[in-house]
Amino acid sequence: MAEGFALKAAVRERTGKGAARALRREGLIPAVIYGNNEPPVAIALPHKEMSLALYAGGFLTNVWTLDVDGQPVQALARDFQREPLKDRLVHVDFLRVDAKSRVTVDVPLSFVGEEESPGLEEGGVLSIIQHNVSLIAPATRIPNVLEVSVAGKQMGDTLTSDDLSLPADVEYAMHDYEAFPIASITAPVEEVPEEDPEAPDAPEVEGEEPAEGEAAEGESATDDETES
Repeated sequence: MAEGFALKAAVRERTGKGAARALRREGLIPAVIYGNNEPPVAIALPHKEMSLALYAGGFLTNVWTLDVDGQPVQALARDFQREPLKDRLVHVDFLRVDAKSRVTVDVPLSFVGEEESPGLEEGGVLSIIQHNVSLIAPATRIPNVLEVSVAGKQMGDTLTSDDLSLPADVEYAMHDYEAFPIASITAPVEEVPEEDPEAPDAPEVEGEEPAEGEAAEGESATDDETES
């Protein structure tokens, strides 16, 4: 389950593009906390710690404990924006949660047991159809990752969502759930050699009949001789 992040945050007195740019120049990231029937709160967070958390994994599945001017707030990061060119984190949206909250979240899949799959040992290829699945889970007990075992799988086998083991209080985010494929073991694709466009033409075979409209060697171009 998610372990969580803890950071100190400061309430922002000013909002808007100009105020946000000023914060970023100071090494801070503008963010907002909303939800749980409470008014939204604009906050600022340290850019360095937020960037480290973004690349540490679990940014959207870990519960955050935000110290907002001395008041602890539990929240989930629901969305974030990055600068297009420099790929820098520039804004984060947080959703307030508590122990009773249930949220819809995408959880990544991790495929294991490849060395114990006869199909892969025979040269098969693991074709991944789903890299994550959408689940409804308690906000404070979201799985960081779900493992999918391919041990014992043969060439041509397909793994479905029914092959996943979900925690007791977690379910798929579907009203009418039907098993769906997540991966398969397929035969390797054989590469067909391409023709070389610069390869020389095939040599002409002796004794071939002349093409239509052409005279054979040693024959007159006309059937009748011209009388003198």
